Amino acid sequence: MLEKVFHLKELHTDVKTEIIAGFTTFMTMAYILAVNPSTLGASGMDPTAILMATCLASFFGTLCMAFMANYPFALAPGMGLNAFFAYTVCGSMGYSWKVALAAVFVEGIVFILLSLTNVREAIFNAIPSTLKLGVSAGIGLFVAFIGLQDGHLVADQGATLVTYVDFRATWHQAGVCALLALIGLMVIAILYIKKVPGAVLIGILFTWILGMIMEAAGVYVPDPKNSFYSVIPSLGLTDFSAIGKTAGKAINGFGEIKGGGILNFAIVVFSFLFVDIFDTIGTLVGCSEKAGFLDKDGKLPNIKGALMADAVATSVGALLGTSTTTTYVESTAGVGAGGRTGLTAVTTGVLFLIAILFAPVFTAIPGFATAPALIFVGFLMVSSIVKINFSDLREAIPAYLAVIAMPLFYSISEGIAIGVVSYVVINVVCNLISDEKKKITVLMYVLAVLFVLKYIFIPR
Repeated sequence: MLEKVFHLKELHTDVKTEIIAGFTTFMTMAYILAVNPSTLGASGMDPTAILMATCLASFFGTLCMAFMANYPFALAPGMGLNAFFAYTVCGSMGYSWKVALAAVFVEGIVFILLSLTNVREAIFNAIPSTLKLGVSAGIGLFVAFIGLQDGHLVADQGATLVTYVDFRATWHQAGVCALLALIGLMVIAILYIKKVPGAVLIGILFTWILGMIMEAAGVYVPDPKNSFYSVIPSLGLTDFSAIGKTAGKAINGFGEIKGGGILNFAIVVFSFLFVDIFDTIGTLVGCSEKAGFLDKDGKLPNIKGALMADAVATSVGALLGTSTTTTYVESTAGVGAGGRTGLTAVTTGVLFLIAILFAPVFTAIPGFATAPALIFVGFLMVSSIVKINFSDLREAIPAYLAVIAMPLFYSISEGIAIGVVSYVVINVVCNLISDEKKKITVLMYVLAVLFVLKYIFIPR
């Protein structure tokens, strides 16, 4: 039955590999179970309700991806989008969280319509192949940078912005975390080189176990005030009735929109829409390129199913009580572990569902344990840069700008924006002053104009 549904042999994989990949993806994403309640909680929402909504939305969205597209990509409430929800829409713009949920719900409906009319697919296909390679490499650096932060290997540093952690001054917290992250990275690298199945997952578990030993021995000392929590899991159950505090409240949010507020509400919807569409496209490009799913023209077969899964999950997630549900770049960890089908996604989705019962266990997975996986996956993704033809500067420079923009601007969508705008500007000017003409699609012109307008009118 699994073969019939997921075509395992055709995609050169097996059940064991897919399940291990699903576990790996979940382990690298589990932080959202702790982060999302904390972030959205700033808007006044109940943290336990957010946790349940996060698990349910992730389960639903990831299963949609599995059965609509048969891809090993997982979905969950997006980082950055949840911060925009809590701190911009509910914070500086002054909307209630119910209105913000209503905006996310509408965004999802718009996405469904765009997916049905092939608009999102057309945008994906309009991006030149070279730029897609740059996006993949840029996401690799972005993921690696996230891993360096999660592992406490980088620290704030005045004029230079970042530097390496001071191991001696912060030994019992950040110092030991950074050391464990480095050990985990070496374990994953060596196991991967030796072609050990599940190398990434083994590295995560090994690093976590070392962390528990360090805490038990008093080397690692939790400091919750500074976000250094115990890594030893505790058993506990979730209050299931809490979901009623957020479920269905998006509908109530429509009743809070008053006359003149409709225009502002539309701006909020468009803001969610704009960021999400390019984050999703960028993630699909990066994950698909690494997994070898893109065809010779740089197109993704059955992309409509993947985009539809993302769109439906967004609206359902809003009804459950969480911010925009989107495809996660951490899916590349599962791809790196060998995941190639929807069975990987099913495994990840089921684990999110189980997490509702044992949330304290899963939320104990420390950042320094998943950091090595993200750093190593960054290496696997950045390798796509060698496929870029650097002798064609009109193609290579925009790709390069996309690569550096993603980690330095800390945003996949911003990297795509810089890549698209620079591609259009460089090639339009070169077409005017050179005999060698390069064709630019109409949609690329449209995207470039939209990105420029976004920087002018849409709040960060």
